[in-house]
Amino acid sequence: MSIANLRKDYQLASLAESDVAHDPIKQFAHWFDQALKAEVSEPNAMSLSTVNADGKPSSRIVLIKEFDERGFTWFTNYDSRKGLELADNPHAALLFFWIPLERQVRIEGRIEKISDADNDKYFHSRPLGSRQSALASAQSQTIANRQQLEDKLAQVVADYGDHPPRPEHWGGYRLVPEFIEFWQGRSSRLHDRIAYTRQADGTWAISRLQP
Repeated sequence: MSIANLRKDYQLASLAESDVAHDPIKQFAHWFDQALKAEVSEPNAMSLSTVNADGKPSSRIVLIKEFDERGFTWFTNYDSRKGLELADNPHAALLFFWIPLERQVRIEGRIEKISDADNDKYFHSRPLGSRQSALASAQSQTIANRQQLEDKLAQVVADYGDHPPRPEHWGGYRLVPEFIEFWQGRSSRLHDRIAYTRQADGTWAISRLQP
């Protein structure tokens, strides 16, 4: 079969202006809850897109760990490629794609780091292996082979045992949203797209976008 012939007609649901909350965070919470109830695989997985100082974009999948009226939070190595790009350009885009529900959520905004206290709290709630790996891996840096990585992990275990400290270069980012779009797949590619744009006074303007 030709790739050009791969297609699916979306028919599960619709989305009207009268269906959505006035606040996009409440709307996101509603859709996220529906994704959980539908047992969507890894509903907290999102594509994070960043742009470096030369204007070149890159994307990867990360896991959201918190969202509230302040924004959307995830954790990573500040010295990773995405961390260095966010230092150069503190703006980013997130994308959730919940295939079983035929839904996307696109989020754009500015980036801020969260507090050391919040970083410590989350770091020490992680599984032991994840905490050890955060110390062992110089994320995004080249390494000769897998064995070197395993050796670095073994050294971390030998040095810290079951109590690895949070590295200073590891912590959370929060995307403070300026634009959020809720996309519901519809038949014949006439998708429903409801967008929220933050206004100068902090309120949200709601509009419909053409598919």
